[in-house]
Amino acid sequence: MIELSPEQLQFRQAMANLAAAVHVVTTAGPRGRLGITVSAACSVTDDPPTLLVCINRSSAAHDVFVGNGRLALNVLAGEQEQLARHFSGQTKVPMEERFSWDIWEDLVGIPTIRDARVALSGRISSTLEQGTHTVFFVRVEGIRVRADARALVYDSRSFHTVGTGA
Repeated sequence: MIELSPEQLQFRQAMANLAAAVHVVTTAGPRGRLGITVSAACSVTDDPPTLLVCINRSSAAHDVFVGNGRLALNVLAGEQEQLARHFSGQTKVPMEERFSWDIWEDLVGIPTIRDARVALSGRISSTLEQGTHTVFFVRVEGIRVRADARALVYDSRSFHTVGTGA
């Protein structure tokens, strides 16, 4: 196990106190179907519609996303905490079983969670390596919004539901 420096430990503690939306990022293509839970994702610009997603290069999922060249960002709703846990690997449910559940809807060729608060899908337009992660810039081609959903956020190392929905 790698020992972390005091600066790294302090940074991790600071980031644990930075509330963030919870996402399941999915992909499908020549490298297969895959999904992972992430909190490091955000919008970049609306002209053209672009978002960014950060994925650790040491993750087995990393090369699948690179090889497929497409991904979807599923912003989870408040009642979807268990999906966040499944796709983070906490529950040990095999990936193929996760994709057999009746929760999926295609959005421009990529599986998205039908009842996600927001689903955005598109093509990876560029990447940037920073430290241990790759930043994927995604040109958005498909958008679906569920206006009645509350948000699922991760803060202080716990899941929380916030908002009122519409």
